[in-house]
Amino acid sequence: MLNFNEIKMGRVIKVNGDPYIIIKTDHHKMGRGGAVLKVKCRNLINGNVLEQTYQGAEKAEEADTETKKANFMYKDKDEAYFMDNASYEQFNLPLEEIGEAVNFLKDGVDVDVLYFESRPVSVRLPIKMDFKVVSAPPGVKGNSAGNVNKQIEIETGAKINVPMFINEGDMIRINTDTGEYVERAN
Repeated sequence: MLNFNEIKMGRVIKVNGDPYIIIKTDHHKMGRGGAVLKVKCRNLINGNVLEQTYQGAEKAEEADTETKKANFMYKDKDEAYFMDNASYEQFNLPLEEIGEAVNFLKDGVDVDVLYFESRPVSVRLPIKMDFKVVSAPPGVKGNSAGNVNKQIEIETGAKINVPMFINEGDMIRINTDTGEYVERAN
């Protein structure tokens, strides 16, 4: 069980038998009253978002999870296929369970797979990854005053906003948590 002050972003709790990852917390202290913690969490199985409120003495049940390394192999229109790095067993996850991370999955990348009750439920990518730019409109001369961006397409098909100086064929580094451009890669 997690105490009131242990309920934080990134922790996985169990609500009605399902695992939920905490994506936002908001702590309120009322004048004479006790502290209140409002938590927004996302179901790791079906993606539903739930809001919970905890009073000062309440506890949350921590979900019994395990993290293993796996290698992304390929995806089709509905599923992504992985291979466990230790046992070499292959398994698949529906793309909707992977969420936004599906935009940054590329062949051969190692990911952390979160298991709940011996079943894979979620994937966490490395925070920063390098991608090749496959399509980029040319920067327009005279259109560079201030912080101007353009939209490009990377090798996975995702569209990203980047500075005007990025060209087709460049390697760029992207933060996979936010989906934002970080820097040019070597």
